[in-house]
Amino acid sequence: MIIARARLHGYRIAIVVAAAATLISAPAHAQKGAPAEHWVATWSAAMHGQFSFAGRSAPNESFDDQTVRMIVHTSIGGRRARVRLSNLFGTAPLAIGSAHIALRSKAGSIVPASDRALTFSGKASFAIPPGALALSDPVDLDVPQLGDLAISVFVTSKTEAPTWHSTGLQTTYVAGPGDFTGKTDISDAAKQPSWYWISGVDVLAPDGTVAVVAFGDSITDGARSTVDANRSWPSDLARRLFARSGNVPQLAVLNEGISGNRILHDMIGPNALARFDRDVLVQCGVADVIILEGINDIGFSNIPNVPGAAEQAVTADELIAGLRQLVERAHVRGIRVFGGTLTPFDGATYYSAESEAKRQAYNNWIRTSGAFDGVVDFDAAVRDPEHPSKILPAYDSGDHLHPDDAGYQAMADAVELSLLAPAPATGKVSAKKSGKAVK
Repeated sequence: MIIARARLHGYRIAIVVAAAATLISAPAHAQKGAPAEHWVATWSAAMHGQFSFAGRSAPNESFDDQTVRMIVHTSIGGRRARVRLSNLFGTAPLAIGSAHIALRSKAGSIVPASDRALTFSGKASFAIPPGALALSDPVDLDVPQLGDLAISVFVTSKTEAPTWHSTGLQTTYVAGPGDFTGKTDISDAAKQPSWYWISGVDVLAPDGTVAVVAFGDSITDGARSTVDANRSWPSDLARRLFARSGNVPQLAVLNEGISGNRILHDMIGPNALARFDRDVLVQCGVADVIILEGINDIGFSNIPNVPGAAEQAVTADELIAGLRQLVERAHVRGIRVFGGTLTPFDGATYYSAESEAKRQAYNNWIRTSGAFDGVVDFDAAVRDPEHPSKILPAYDSGDHLHPDDAGYQAMADAVELSLLAPAPATGKVSAKKSGKAVK
């Protein structure tokens, strides 16, 4: 009897195989003397469906006999890769004719020699059932650190409104009719600002490599940062980690922000309590999560002329109770949690003095409760010292809510890298015991 051990999403699985050892050859990376490896997510995006709120609604987009080429920016590298496609919010099967992954050259072009056709359970064409996702078979590909990949998906027939990530902040190229997944250049295609169906890319990385998830709303998503420049604070954090580790990072950074998201109510995407498991807890290799969420819960009820908005007003205590749930659920899985203080928004369309009082109470609890393994004081990093309820003008993108590129860099700089995983040998870092905040 042979016991083979493997890892999937951080869980150890033991498989008992009745066979003669001489008939089984170990995979190349498991041969004697080869370094141990496991799967870690290098890039991810939180999926959502169509939405409508405050007079704003998503276009009812669909694709028919078209190729969608999407650009994603990695955090860590690896020698093999696999892709996750999602039909989470679909109500009908999603017919995939083919899918490819390659290194991006420029715009919508790829490096031809890097092009790899993807299969799913050995099949190039397949259908993803409604509410499901599909994980591709691994392909050999030298995935670069902090590099661009192009993922091309050909849909054979008309789709319904897609499972997507609306604030992609990367140009997506839509070509067709026809299958262009293996074409070197489709940069003359129609352009979109969103990602469709792709929820993650994993790489085979050395043991000891783990991931930190940035979980939040539009301020984590990177709203109003420069498009095609990777200037969200999670992207800036990945660059800091790359520089810290001598250009060989052991910590991937995954952006699971959704613009318009809330903790306690749906708006754009399911509420944070509903999506936390799939967007954080089951990510490959996750060790830490930084949570920055709640500003939309506080401000939404102040938006005028929105039916039902006033009834969704929340107290600081209700928000804290929701945040406690996220902390406890992560700790049950052995994931360390860092609480991010809410940034100022005086001057934004949904600001009020009452909302500011809620923000201050919520931030005070994050800083002092000891519930977290550390605190990232984003508020202190970007507020105006002369007017603490406002974002510093040099960091204001113009709407008095979202930072600009410099503001997002200041947020990334507020993270104390020494407290992030790989975890210290002594084990879990406790903000309560150590007295250290992530700042």
